Amino acid sequence: MAASVPDEPLTPSGRLFLRPELDTIIHCIIRGKDPINVDAVKSTIASSLMLQHPRFCSLLVRDRNGREYWRRTQVDLDQHLIVINHRIGTADYSGANAEEAAVNQYVADLTVSTPLSTDKPLWEAHLLMAHRCAVFRIHHALGDGISLMSIVMGCCRRIDDPEALPTMITKRDLGPGGGKWWDRIRQVLMMLCFGFVFALEFILRALWVRDRKTVISGGAGVELWPRKLATAKLLIQDMKVVKKAVDNATINDVLFAVVSSGISRYLDHRSPNALQEGLRITGEAMVNIRKQRQLEDLSDLIKNNSSSRWGNKFGVILLPIYYHKRNDDPLQYLKRAKKMVDLKKHSLEAHFSYKTGDLVMSWLGPKYASLLNYRIVCNTTFTISNVVGPQEEITLAGNPIDYIRVNTSSLPHALTMHMMSYAGRADIQVLVAKDIIPDPEFLATCFENALIEMKEAALATVKK
Repeated sequence: MAASVPDEPLTPSGRLFLRPELDTIIHCIIRGKDPINVDAVKSTIASSLMLQHPRFCSLLVRDRNGREYWRRTQVDLDQHLIVINHRIGTADYSGANAEEAAVNQYVADLTVSTPLSTDKPLWEAHLLMAHRCAVFRIHHALGDGISLMSIVMGCCRRIDDPEALPTMITKRDLGPGGGKWWDRIRQVLMMLCFGFVFALEFILRALWVRDRKTVISGGAGVELWPRKLATAKLLIQDMKVVKKAVDNATINDVLFAVVSSGISRYLDHRSPNALQEGLRITGEAMVNIRKQRQLEDLSDLIKNNSSSRWGNKFGVILLPIYYHKRNDDPLQYLKRAKKMVDLKKHSLEAHFSYKTGDLVMSWLGPKYASLLNYRIVCNTTFTISNVVGPQEEITLAGNPIDYIRVNTSSLPHALTMHMMSYAGRADIQVLVAKDIIPDPEFLATCFENALIEMKEAALATVKK
């Protein structure tokens, strides 16, 4: 098979994620309710869409000029399944918390200086037998979070229908919408105006503008620092209650409000009375820019003309949040977040960042594109993303799944957050440089308490 299929050049974004400055691996943590059956997992992966997709069956090779290609090969699953039989100890925790802390610490250790071998396709699965967890490690060069989560979910089945694939459906909301002609003209003018402003901000961030230094700031070289990982556990129903308190708010608006409030709480704890009210703290938010985000037919992902577009098709928006001391109305965080996100939607900033990165890659090559991205990360404070997971409970190799969580390998940011929803829950993986943020568990609690306060305020508003 390998000899009959010609080598395929990497996409520009694939080459970008292989640069040493941005060598990025996505981690997907799946915990089962029952003990792991290694043979069942191996059989499930072998018969899944994962091994039908060319990216998961190809080696990364370079020609004499250093140009990267995908070369088809036979996959030996035994090389990709890494079975860990011993229990991972955490002396500082006990009971259920020890189980979660053990898995989090294992993954945190993987996020720093643990590359994938190029002697095999760039993915592997670690089976933590004593903790009933499978950790899928997939290189970002193979695809973005939407693509890779979809292919992993192709290994799973619904509990209520063992023959059915998980349902992953989200709505689309980018760019000017419908309405009367003068409304459309107004929206286009707003798009051009805010698009220019945000494009200029991107350029300035890449040159010299940076956030004021706080106790959660990272910087150049921090991607090599040891990590800790904690989990903030939220309920989708609570987020829906909160979003109803503000007209036309979305789950993403609530997420950004929770992050804004939680970081403000944490800064008050670490550096009370040291920060100016309204201090801007800028993050990078990853935004899927596909025209279609409904991925019910996962087999469509392996077709070359897929409308869902396999690969890395996401943009970045600069997400400003502002430090505020706690006040009597927690919903103010949501109102500010919604106002800011609405401006970002009108500007098509995510599309601009995607096209700009593509042009820089095409004209100047991956070296300068990675330098551009690296400088923007160093000049901001955090990374955040949100991946919509299955709405119903599912199984992997017949094992009911307790939770699904995602994160990536470390960045120059000292704080990265990745939310993944599953069956009514939304878990945020809080990955930190532990020498800068030594207590990520407390930061995760700040996020949880922020949502609870917003929910209580939203319910009180309804009663009035």
